[in-house]
Amino acid sequence: MRVCTVEEMRELDRRALDEYGLSEAILMENAGHSVYDVLTRRYGTDGVRYTVVCGRGNNGGDGLVVSRKLHSAGADVRVFVLSHEDELSGAARANLHAARKAGIPLQRLQTIDDLYLGRSSDVVVDAMFGTGITREVRGLDAQVIRHVNDSGLPVVSVDIPSGVDGDTGAIHGVAIRAACTVTFGLPKLGNLLAPGREMGGELYLSHISFPPAMHRSDGRAAVGRMTVLPSRPLESHKGSYGNLLLVAGSTEYLGAPVLCALSFLKMGGGYVRLAAPRSIAHLLAASATEAVLVPLAGTEDDSVALSNLDELLARAGTADIAVIGPGLSVNEETQELVRAFVSLAGLPLIVDGDGLTAVSHNADVVRTRTAPTLLTPHVGEMSRLLGWSIDEVAANRVQAVREAARQLKATVLLKGSSSLICGPEGHVSINLSGNPGMATAGCGDVLGGVIAGLAGLGLGLHEAAESGAFIHGLAGDLAAEQRGEDGIIARDVMECVPAAVRQYRSEFSQMGHNLYGRVVVI
Repeated sequence: MRVCTVEEMRELDRRALDEYGLSEAILMENAGHSVYDVLTRRYGTDGVRYTVVCGRGNNGGDGLVVSRKLHSAGADVRVFVLSHEDELSGAARANLHAARKAGIPLQRLQTIDDLYLGRSSDVVVDAMFGTGITREVRGLDAQVIRHVNDSGLPVVSVDIPSGVDGDTGAIHGVAIRAACTVTFGLPKLGNLLAPGREMGGELYLSHISFPPAMHRSDGRAAVGRMTVLPSRPLESHKGSYGNLLLVAGSTEYLGAPVLCALSFLKMGGGYVRLAAPRSIAHLLAASATEAVLVPLAGTEDDSVALSNLDELLARAGTADIAVIGPGLSVNEETQELVRAFVSLAGLPLIVDGDGLTAVSHNADVVRTRTAPTLLTPHVGEMSRLLGWSIDEVAANRVQAVREAARQLKATVLLKGSSSLICGPEGHVSINLSGNPGMATAGCGDVLGGVIAGLAGLGLGLHEAAESGAFIHGLAGDLAAEQRGEDGIIARDVMECVPAAVRQYRSEFSQMGHNLYGRVVVI
């Protein structure tokens, strides 16, 4: 499903009016009805007291439609308006007049003392700002948001929680914390990116009568892009499912190579050679019993030495895919080895962990590669790749992943609560599986192994990144179901990978249709 920026949504609204003859009044009525539909499903109308807080634009107009429909159904409705009537225009103003004529209590909010909630209300409808806000929320607006949040009442937001940036998910000072949000036309980036995604609660989507040609059209971002996995023929062997060369590990990091190697196998990969310093090979062999160890000469720090380059390139010549970086350390000689290997290896390659630090010092080694390349940074690693501050990356995740993919001429997977995958062409795929319990050391190593395993099954590296991010998150969700989010470790996620793959295969169509249950289409 396509995901829009605020400007793209404005363009779709314009097309709805100019090309399809849908008036502003029709779109506002449809938007308000979709919110009303969710409210009645979740909370009902008989004896339910609703407080609707309306802003100065069309978002407030949507709220006025909601209030009229609730009133018509017999609910107890009060409306507080942040604007003077003269500040409203078009369909929003018409709906204000309609609400007044229907006898709905309307009051202009001029001070915070005008807004009374508590025992006089059961549910609050947030129709204050919508997706267009780009300024810091201050003054009475901020006071209203804090008062609503402090009330403890369930809040349903119209289009996006007020105070959340529609393009980035950032909070402009203060924002509504909603139980659910009803968004219109298509999801906006701010609905799906943290912290906006968390502030919005359960997300509902109404196409508000947009023709399919509009809401199914291609855009620069999408959610739910997954690939059907190839079947496993009866007549097959370990070579049928990929030969991985994994260059990983040092005396400080024994877990990373084990997690990555075993996750490759648990994803369904066939054969893994784990190339690691000779000094730790016997320790890795005790845990990664199914991997073939390739002991390498070490540096003084017992990390992988540069002298291993020729052997590693020779091994790469017989492999289908390579992963370099998990737990390698930032020893300068090892970092030099990484850059040389990335530059010279002619097979599909995943660069992760300390490998990302190495290539951040010379991006040309990635940029000049001809074989497919995937980089899997978290926000800190992305800041080094781009030369941006961590705060800049965190505040502009979509822009950051697009810029990194463009500069490096590679696929980039920016890890996070909503991981983003982007290739050089600039199309961003948003992953919605996973949970906060996965914020623990080693989960990124599991992800690298899962993606490599999908490549071993026959997926292209970009497709493997998109489906791998989803399966990795699904495995984390299964682990959370079994153990709870608190205390999940990377090994728990890894152990759930086979079950996640089974569910992915058996429920693929359903998952794709309902976006893994993260977006409810109404």
